Amino acid sequence: MIKLLILICVVSSSLARPETKPTCGYQSCHPTKKGMLNVHLVPHTHDDVGWLKTLDEYYYGSKPGIQRAGVQYILDSVVEELLHDPNKRFIYVETAFFWKWWQEQDDHKRHQVKALVNAGRLEFIGGAWAMNDEATTNYQSTIDQFTWGFRKLDDTFGACGRPKIGWQIDPFGHSRELASLMAQFGFDGLLFGRLDYQDKATRVLNKHMEMVWQGSPTNLGSSADLFTSVLFNTYSAPPSFCFDILCNDEPIVDNKKSPKYNADERVQTFLKYIERQHKSYTSNNILITMGDDFNYQSARSWYKNLDKLIRLVNEKQSNGSNVNLLYSTPSCYVKAVNEDNLSFTTKKDDFFPYASDPNSFWTGYFTSRPTIKYFERKGNNFLQICKQLYALADLGPEDRGDLNALRSAMGVMQHHDAITGTEKQLVAFDYARILSQGMAECEIVVDAALRKIIAPKTADTEDQPKLDDEFKTVTCPLLNVSQCATTEENKSFVVTVYNPLSKPVTHYVRLPVIDNANYTVLCPMGKKQVTQLVPISDAVKRIPGRASKAEFELVFRAKNLPPLGFRSYYVSQDAKLDGEEHDYTGGQVRREPAENIVLGDHMSLSLTLNENGELSSATFGEKTIKLSQGIYYYSGAAGNNEEFKNRSSGAYIFRPTPAQPILLSAKGEVKQYKGPIVEEVQVIYSNWVSQTIRRYTDEEYVEVNWIVGPIPIDDNVGKEIIIRYESDIKSNGVFYTDSNGRETLKRVRDFRPTWKLELAEKISGNYYPVTSRISIKDEKNQFSVLTDRAQGGSSLNDGQIELMVHRRLLHDDAFGVGEALNETAYGGVGLVAVGSHYLTAGGRPATDKFLAHRKLMDSWMFFTPTPTTTFQQWQKNYKMEYSGLKGTVPSNVKILTLEPWKGRSLLLRLENIFEVGEDELYSKEAIVNLQDLFSAFKIVSAQETVLGANLLLKDMQRLKWNSESNYIKKQGPSQTLTDFNVTLKPMQIRTFIIEVQRI
Repeated sequence: MIKLLILICVVSSSLARPETKPTCGYQSCHPTKKGMLNVHLVPHTHDDVGWLKTLDEYYYGSKPGIQRAGVQYILDSVVEELLHDPNKRFIYVETAFFWKWWQEQDDHKRHQVKALVNAGRLEFIGGAWAMNDEATTNYQSTIDQFTWGFRKLDDTFGACGRPKIGWQIDPFGHSRELASLMAQFGFDGLLFGRLDYQDKATRVLNKHMEMVWQGSPTNLGSSADLFTSVLFNTYSAPPSFCFDILCNDEPIVDNKKSPKYNADERVQTFLKYIERQHKSYTSNNILITMGDDFNYQSARSWYKNLDKLIRLVNEKQSNGSNVNLLYSTPSCYVKAVNEDNLSFTTKKDDFFPYASDPNSFWTGYFTSRPTIKYFERKGNNFLQICKQLYALADLGPEDRGDLNALRSAMGVMQHHDAITGTEKQLVAFDYARILSQGMAECEIVVDAALRKIIAPKTADTEDQPKLDDEFKTVTCPLLNVSQCATTEENKSFVVTVYNPLSKPVTHYVRLPVIDNANYTVLCPMGKKQVTQLVPISDAVKRIPGRASKAEFELVFRAKNLPPLGFRSYYVSQDAKLDGEEHDYTGGQVRREPAENIVLGDHMSLSLTLNENGELSSATFGEKTIKLSQGIYYYSGAAGNNEEFKNRSSGAYIFRPTPAQPILLSAKGEVKQYKGPIVEEVQVIYSNWVSQTIRRYTDEEYVEVNWIVGPIPIDDNVGKEIIIRYESDIKSNGVFYTDSNGRETLKRVRDFRPTWKLELAEKISGNYYPVTSRISIKDEKNQFSVLTDRAQGGSSLNDGQIELMVHRRLLHDDAFGVGEALNETAYGGVGLVAVGSHYLTAGGRPATDKFLAHRKLMDSWMFFTPTPTTTFQQWQKNYKMEYSGLKGTVPSNVKILTLEPWKGRSLLLRLENIFEVGEDELYSKEAIVNLQDLFSAFKIVSAQETVLGANLLLKDMQRLKWNSESNYIKKQGPSQTLTDFNVTLKPMQIRTFIIEVQRI
């Protein structure tokens, strides 16, 4: 017994030795056997960061009655099994869960885990904070959440914690942009589970389950290519071979004396499965996933049976069997396939939309829970501002929990059951709580940064202590429903408008106020700004839960806001300056139209609306198009979910019945308001559908603000609300959507590029994710609609664009969530969604691109009440204008990331936002000089990294792949950095860790 204890201690201590040379990665792979079919068994668990239970409930194992799942037990159990046998392997994916577990471990356990990682026995795959959705996520948030996950792994495990493979086994369709990003992370491959059932059948038949996916064929070339493998059985174990405590399959009994002996039958069944799977792949290596949702809570039951399976199958090699089973990982599998030196087909499009059967197109989730989709987009907006201000203000060495809380929250929000809206209602509430807390924590950072930047210019006034005490920035998160306590309750206040973009922008400030009174708005130089008062729509006032008495919005133009900077405006009611009378410029005209309404001056942008407030034509510059618009709803099918033969619309799928939508926006109550800044037409169609069409004087777009809800269900019919725009553009069945906010993809109605489509659902089968924009065009014109959040959209008829804005359904679609998508708030009232579309036409593509980035990274307003401070005092003691940039950035370049990194270093990403051939003026190479770029600091050194910032670019070595294509493989963009000059080719992102000297 003593000898046994000594042996155990020796083994444990040897595992814990940090000085042991790492043998992780490809070095740790078990050898395959030449001439044999090598079957890579991959033990894994798929752990949703919230779905049927909240993140914490899943981690701790709470509420087992809903789902018997506890992540902490999975990691505990797996680590113990790996420690006992160096032959075993396990992969882990969700860094959010792993980090939660890691923080609870003692030093001894941490040393053991590090030894497992260094030996390649525990391997991190994917490595992002969560397994993100690919349809509704924006590329900026995707990059951020991968970077955050990578950083935790890199800080903890070094090079052995760096993932090499993407693992997107559960998202409901796959985007080309994510493939491009993964290639830029330095990944050698991607494995995923779900693809359209017709696509899969075709690939199985033609042995095309693996391919080289061209993530950016026109722009980045082969540097964005990614080897991609479709898993044979999604991500589950083969039928009857699940050995988890959650499963009901029989264990392998290899004791021949037992009446339950089944080893021979189990081996033969497994070999038949292997043979069937092998027919779909070209390599002599196949991967079999041995795991499922929240498996391995008792890892011993899995590994004991896998040990038997491996031994029993491999024993048959002595009798001529050519099958070789081994413990493996996705990395080792990809390496083995690469060594076969095969040639693969290529793919240029994406994997949307995804259908699991003829009547189940997973296109409803493109819109599900529209308010949480909007909240996530604003969370990203605020996170970028928070990180920028932290870096510019030099708030000290980076490791502040108040910044990391929002980083983590936004990572969770990217999960494929979070932003998608496919979670239970209670889980959606928890996601909102997590994001709200993250934003509240980041407000602490912002307040500290602004205090430091807006430092008093003098320290010799008696007023100084009072001003310091008074200075406190607050945000107003409910401005989209015209609610802000600061602007409503104070006679004077300062609004600081921060521009997170790297070029000047104009922002239209709209502030809810109670009184129809005179307001003075003063810029930093004391000049009065042109203002306008616009009555708040009655539809806004009656939104459930809105706690505001505001009757008007005070509107003014914050023109040419400094890049990465702000301008402060002093707002006062009934104020006078230097004895002058206030010049009220908020003149407005209100009428009940009985004829066509014209907005605009016919020179740059004008609109014609009929007496019902519906669009009838639009002139953009020199081009006029017929443009009409209506709000409709599709009825959700009831379905027969018990037999799964007649699915209903639900959280995941969109299945309207009947095929034609029903018009909601016929005749409405119309009010028109005109002024020097904005003209708008407010239309109320019913007590749950309204819109406002706005045209700002100096803008090239039309803003359509819609309010939908509470969607009525007293007729026992679920409804899916769309806004449809119809034009005279001859689009010939073609339309264009963005891929996660970056490159544009061509869509053809009733068509798929890689297989002959049989389409039973003509509407939902033509729906695609619209993360930021959708367009149609012909030889003369282009018409685009840009969104403020992810939505589902299509062009079901030529000249037409429709976008789904809200859904309320009464039946579950039977894909696991277990409840209808029936969102309520404020005591059971149906949820109200408020949003905006931005319409452009006839102009250059640059108009759409610049507008999309303006809306993604919108200017943000911070408020400071000034009950005892005059404008003169504020102007004298506080900085009212600031830019974080000293140099200029070319118009086609965006500072994608500026954030505190490790110690006092910063992380900087620069992006060329235009594609090859997209715009005559901007689709070109750009050069940025780093050294004199920022006003707050000077860059003294810059190390270029891969996109995820966890590997120096010079050290990246990706596997090379052969493909069966005439595709001309472009060389990757030049990465040379000379004299701090950074060259950016179209669509290129370059990432740097920079050391700075503060100025």
